[in-house]
Amino acid sequence: MNTPLSAYREIAPRRYRETSGLYYEDFEPGDTFEHRPGRTITDVDNIWMTLLTLNVQQVHFDAAYAAKTEWKKMLVDSTFTLALLTGMSVRTVSAKVVANLGWDKVKATHPVFAGDTLYAESTVLFKRESKSRPTQGIVTVSTRGLNQNGVEVMSFERTMLIYKRGQSPEAVANY
Repeated sequence: MNTPLSAYREIAPRRYRETSGLYYEDFEPGDTFEHRPGRTITDVDNIWMTLLTLNVQQVHFDAAYAAKTEWKKMLVDSTFTLALLTGMSVRTVSAKVVANLGWDKVKATHPVFAGDTLYAESTVLFKRESKSRPTQGIVTVSTRGLNQNGVEVMSFERTMLIYKRGQSPEAVANY
């Protein structure tokens, strides 16, 4: 087993600063990162998301309507699930991002309901140096969302432009 990537950087004797994210050089195809903490979804989360996005599909916010569907209760808006799983992965895979380049192959594989606790994991699929930006590289990960029972609820691929070591604005921003 290789030495784990550190979540802290020593900035003075016995003084450490938390770090987030990986530089382009730290990504290795095949590596998988389990993202923690998990997050339990509430009805309020779901209803707020539908209101914020003007999603008028009543199965997400009308319990009486949802009770008449095959689900018998409100479904969590899948765009909330996508946003949540993406957010869970930021600390590791995109805290040093220059830009998100895209989400591909998004699949809602199992229904999500209020009360479910979701966890995420990301596997590095591939990376390459940027042809037009020598201080950055392109990384693609596959992220899966799992519920409290280990059932996959969503999967997607995300491609990001990532800073190379020594090229991010961290030093001038005092990070």
